[in-house]
Amino acid sequence: MKKQEFRKIYKQKRNDLTETQIQEFQENIYEQIYDLEIVGVKNVHLFLSLTKFKEIDTQPIINYFRSIKKRIVVSKSDLENNTLSHFYLEENTVLELNKYGVPEPVNAEQVDEKELDLIFVPLLISDELNYRVGYGKGFYDRFLSNCKVEAKFIGLNYFKPIYQIEDSNDFDIPLHQVIYPK
Repeated sequence: MKKQEFRKIYKQKRNDLTETQIQEFQENIYEQIYDLEIVGVKNVHLFLSLTKFKEIDTQPIINYFRSIKKRIVVSKSDLENNTLSHFYLEENTVLELNKYGVPEPVNAEQVDEKELDLIFVPLLISDELNYRVGYGKGFYDRFLSNCKVEAKFIGLNYFKPIYQIEDSNDFDIPLHQVIYPK
């Protein structure tokens, strides 16, 4: 099956999850994140969740990494070029919704991709080779291709990876790991 088909199927599957399922799945995902080996990690990039799309709530993850003195980084979208720029998310950082309803930092210090050590990536589904299906604009593939070689990319998902995405290509950046409820 191809990305567009998976996109449609997994948007619906995620939409069909109950609040109870979401809570249980998220708790399992959080426990796995809390067990990660993070020696040498200083800057952690996270996406800010869109609850209307039932994305995994990243606020507990942000709180966890802050509690162990890691700096949090979030992105701002350039919707004309489908690129991301990155900013420290401090306690006092103001967030505003862009035209798609995505929260983005307003008064924040910019960070270069090369400074990021650990990047959590949103996705709809991934395959056994850790290629992912996102929303289809290529924001994250462009972003990840500019990160330092040592950076670790971890996808967060409610669903177990599928066997294969037929139309993965050279532009697609595989993740190092995908965390989903076990």
